[in-house]
Amino acid sequence: MDARELQAIGDTLMRLVTPDMTPKELVKAVRMEHPDAKKKDIARAAFHAIIANADQDPGKSRNLQAFALAERTQQSE
Repeated sequence: MDARELQAIGDTLMRLVTPDMTPKELVKAVRMEHPDAKKKDIARAAFHAIIANADQDPGKSRNLQAFALAERTQQSE
């Protein structure tokens, strides 16, 4: 997956994430717009979006951080 695709998924994540959303719900919502995205790519895009948007929207960045960490931890088990 190239940088442009990661950016597009990251933008989608920033638009869709809410505090009450579970990681599973967020992945499902992202895949509605990016059907070929793997969970690993979505988690990577979440980290990218956190870095790119931390100053602009700290609340959404915190929600994405929780999602990204949960996905990365789950994948390594």
